[in-house]
Amino acid sequence: MSSLMENNSISFYGVSLSDLPDVAKAILNTSVHAVNLLQAPMGSGKTTLCNELLKQWGSDSAGSSPTFSLIQEHNGPQGTLFHVDAYRINHEQEAYDIGFEEYIESGHPMWIEWAERVESFLPYRVGVVYIRWESENSRNIEFLPDVVVSEIQRNHE
Repeated sequence: MSSLMENNSISFYGVSLSDLPDVAKAILNTSVHAVNLLQAPMGSGKTTLCNELLKQWGSDSAGSSPTFSLIQEHNGPQGTLFHVDAYRINHEQEAYDIGFEEYIESGHPMWIEWAERVESFLPYRVGVVYIRWESENSRNIEFLPDVVVSEIQRNHE
């Protein structure tokens, strides 16, 4: 794995599973916003990276895919962190019905997969992780710690 920091972003090339602890630590150390998004096509490793972020953050519970519960709450030495998988949200009214805006307004750190499904709830500026599939065992990961939501590149299938 190699990494490069430039233009207010940090990029990692040729990332394997064994590299994820270092990648997660670097992302957490450069994060400036409570709300951060994970952008990648299905199967690219969003949940795997998020689980490592939880571990490096100090969560007292193992991460998993929150696809069926939508929002998982994790606790650790720094307080509460939310992992959101909005894939199953078909209309923003559904997010409103589960109190999504209260999670956002809580100020607790939050990592969101499929954030375009809850875009109207997002703050103006967020952090964004882009994951690009290189091969079965290799990904390129870029973290932009401060992005205006309207400038997010969508790279889903």
